[in-house]
Order: sequence, then C-alpha cells, then structure tokens
Amino acid sequence: MQKRSGLSFLWLSAVAFFIDLLTKYIVTQNFELYESVNVLPIFNLTYARNTGAAFSFLAEHGGWQKYFFIVLALVISAVLVYLLRKNSAQQKLQNSAYALIIGGALANMADRAYNGFVVDFFDFFWREWHYPVFNVADIVICVGVGLLILDSFKNGEKKADKR
Repeated sequence: MQKRSGLSFLWLSAVAFFIDLLTKYIVTQNFELYESVNVLPIFNLTYARNTGAAFSFLAEHGGWQKYFFIVLALVISAVLVYLLRKNSAQQKLQNSAYALIIGGALANMADRAYNGFVVDFFDFFWREWHYPVFNVADIVICVGVGLLILDSFKNGEKKADKR
C-alpha cells in the first residue's frame, strides 16, 4: 500500500487561487482605478495596480520584471509541488504552508500574465502612513511562510526532544 503524499493538500492551493482571483475580479468590476472606500478608521478598500513585486519592488523597470516574476512564480511553485510530492500527508503544517504559497504565487502570476500587473486592494493605514496595498494572494503567501516558520520551531523541538 502506497502512503499518501503531501500532494493531497493541493486543494488548498486551488481554493486560495480561486478566492484571490474572485476578489480581484469583484474589485475591478466595482471600482475605478485608485477609487477608495473607507471601511474602518484604519482600513480602506482601494483599487491599485502593482507592476512590481512586494511593496512595488521593481515596479518602474520597463516591463521585463513581468516575465521575471512569472518565471519566478512558476519555478517556486514547481519546487514546492516537488516537495509536496516527497512529503507524507502527515506533515500537515508544512504541506499546508507549501500549498498556500503555491496558490498565492500562481494567482498573482495569472493576474500578472493576463493584465500585466497585479490587482491590489487592501489598504491599511494610520493617520498619513499607509502600509503598501495588498491582496488575498499576498495574505495566503504570508500565512504560508508563517506556517513554515511555526513548523520549523515545532520540528526543532522534536529534534531536541530526541536528543
């Protein structure tokens, strides 16, 4: 009998991918570019476009970065799928983390490939200071990284206990 691999967690990638693209579609259909609606005293929904990466890194570099970030998302996703395949389904934190990162990376990649930019809309601020606007894919990528960090501490404790 063959044991189940971490590939069984790819459903999580699909959910993250779908929710991200759905929310981006809703924003683009209901907002004008840079339109902002105040939701809370520290939060707006603001339609923005990002041609770069996190925090608009490389946003003003003539367009080559679009292809770079598409290839980067594909390579990272392929490596993570490989790692999921090697993992046991019992490695729930690590598999969930990989799946979330894949879903977020591919959703932003699809947005970038189709539009030439990534749609962002979560705008948190305090007085005049605004955190960079982001989207659901960015959230699931960050949650995935957080789960990897948590898993590394958890596995570190297990290794220490074995000694």
